Amino acid sequence: MEKIYKTLVLALRNHLHKNDFKQAVLGVSGGVDSALTLALACDALGSENVHAVFLPSKYTSKRSLNDARTVASNFGVDFRIVSIARLYDLYLKELKPSFKGTKRDKTEENLQARVRANILMALSNKFHWMVLATGNKSEALMGYCTLYGDTVGGYAVLSDVPKTLVYKLVEWRNRQKEVIPRSIIDRAPTAELSPGQLDQDILPPYEVLDPILEAYVDKKKTLKQIVKMGFKEKTVKQVIDTIKATQFKRDQCPPGPKINLNVKT
Repeated sequence: MEKIYKTLVLALRNHLHKNDFKQAVLGVSGGVDSALTLALACDALGSENVHAVFLPSKYTSKRSLNDARTVASNFGVDFRIVSIARLYDLYLKELKPSFKGTKRDKTEENLQARVRANILMALSNKFHWMVLATGNKSEALMGYCTLYGDTVGGYAVLSDVPKTLVYKLVEWRNRQKEVIPRSIIDRAPTAELSPGQLDQDILPPYEVLDPILEAYVDKKKTLKQIVKMGFKEKTVKQVIDTIKATQFKRDQCPPGPKINLNVKT
C-alpha cells in the first residue's frame, strides 16, 4: 500500500509541476474517492496549495456536508461551499420546453454533474488551479461517470485504482494519521444524484465487480474463463458488454498514472 500510495503522490506532483501548476482544486462530496484524492493532493502539493469545493444540490445529505467539512478541516485546506441548487433549477427551467412530454431520467442526474464541472473549471481558469478528477478505475471501466461532469479536470489520479483498492489505500493513509473520517469509509457508495441512490443500484457490488474487471482488462481472460473463476455468466457478460459500450467515455477522460496492478494487496 505504501508503494502504491507514494507512486500516486509522485505522479500527481510531477504532472502538475511539469505543466506549470502549483495548486489544485477538486470537488469534495463526502465520499471516499474525493477524500483519497484530497489526501494525495495534500501529500503531493502541501495543504496550502489545495482547494476543496463542496457543491451541494437538493439531494445532498447533511452527512455529506459534515464529512466533507471534516476531511477538509483535518487536512487544513481551503474549503468553500458553492450550492448548485439554483443553477440546476435554472437549467431545468430553460430546458423545460425542449423536454416537454418526456420523463425524468439520467439526463437530469447528469446535468447536476455538469453544473458542478462548470464551477470547478471557472475556479481553475480564474486562479490557475488544476482541477483534479476524483473518479476511480472501476467507475471509469463501467462508464459510471458523466462526460463533461465528474470526468472534468486536468488529471485523474485514481484512474488506475479500482474501488476496492481505494478503501485499502485510505486505511493505509489513516494508519499514518487518522485524517479520513470513519463515517466516509463505512458509508455505502453513492453519487447522490437522486433520492436514496446507491452505486449498487446500477453496478454489481465492488467486491464482485473488481475481480471481474481485473480478469478481463488486466489479465485478458475470456468470458468463459472468468465464469470458471466462480462468477455468474450473466454478471460477467453484463460487465464485458458495458466496458465495450462505454469506451467512448474513457477516450475523453483526463490522463492519470499507471500503477503496478500485480502488487499483492
